[in-house]
Amino acid sequence: MTIGCPECGTLEQIPPLEPRSFARCRVCHYPLERRSGRSVSAALACATTTFALLLPANLAPLMTVHLLGVERSSVLSSGILAIWRDDWIILALLLGIFGIVLPFVRFGALMVVLAAVSIDRPFAGIGRLFRWTTQLDVWTMPDVYLVGCFVGYARITQDLTATIGPGGYCFIVAALMSMLTRASLDRRTVWRAIAPEQQNAGEPALSCPVCDLVVPISQEGQPCPRCGLKLRARKRDAVVRAAALSLAALVLTAPANFYPMTESQHLGKHDSHRIVDGVYQLFHAGLWPFGILIICTSVVIPIAKVAGMAWFITSVVRGSRRHLRAKAHLYRWIDELGRWSNVDVFTIAAFVPLIHFEGIATTRPAIGATAFALVVFFTMAASRAFDPRLLWDARKRS
Repeated sequence: MTIGCPECGTLEQIPPLEPRSFARCRVCHYPLERRSGRSVSAALACATTTFALLLPANLAPLMTVHLLGVERSSVLSSGILAIWRDDWIILALLLGIFGIVLPFVRFGALMVVLAAVSIDRPFAGIGRLFRWTTQLDVWTMPDVYLVGCFVGYARITQDLTATIGPGGYCFIVAALMSMLTRASLDRRTVWRAIAPEQQNAGEPALSCPVCDLVVPISQEGQPCPRCGLKLRARKRDAVVRAAALSLAALVLTAPANFYPMTESQHLGKHDSHRIVDGVYQLFHAGLWPFGILIICTSVVIPIAKVAGMAWFITSVVRGSRRHLRAKAHLYRWIDELGRWSNVDVFTIAAFVPLIHFEGIATTRPAIGATAFALVVFFTMAASRAFDPRLLWDARKRS
């Protein structure tokens, strides 16, 4: 069957694959289909488990800390609500949407789609629903939130006694199952169950960037027959939108790194902590693996994303034909790893509600946290807005 590579636009003929085999694009090496470890049934089981555990994970106590005979417990949303009450509205909205709202939406919808495919009962609109779950994948972050909770727990237990509650254990399992869902989901099989691909007869064609369905070029501007996305040969204004979002991220990079992420008071003493201060504290406490993690997610990845997007945009504008495969691999990494930069702000959401003992110790988010969350959001939006097929158009014009 014929599908279109979402990264370079090449039309590929993919024969039925063996259970442990995979297919790559012959031009850019994008993994078009992988059968090893992929199963609709396994993905359904993992998605159902994730969705079922999200409710107790959000309602039961996440963590409890003890200080001088006083206990303070939190649930998953406590930090986000505390951030909201401190008037950091944008930060609270971003964390609430990525960490709480979208996991329910995505895994609930994915469970419905996979159940319908498993019993061979597709319904009207199933293609659109599966497209939404696919597009929400990178924005749904229970796994990132979990790592942030681990870092927050490690910081708290340096000075206080803390215990993980039943909600915490449910959230650990839910986040791990969400990762297994991503790893086991056989998207190609699901799309073919919704509507099979057709053989390309050799006429001019275009492909859907979400479900990779190949249709005649005459259908440009119409909804995709399989997923409902409006079909375009290339994303409209992709370079302009990606450039604007990348520039916004670049402007906010300075306050994100040089302004404090949190402000705390301990026995009347006021302290502020930037990203570099938090890294230093982790190394000083002997938690160097977490320190390296924060350096990678909060410093290296955001800078690499902005630099990478600048390289892609400049290449498209200049019509460069050099290092196309390297750019394709870098774009793939930027698009996939960008979400992990939110570890630092989720760490704040994890420990802020627990360090709130009036007159003894309190911690609140600061302006750097909002700036950093926006840097992550803008760089992720930039990579989503960009069309990597534009990089390969220069090769086709040569």
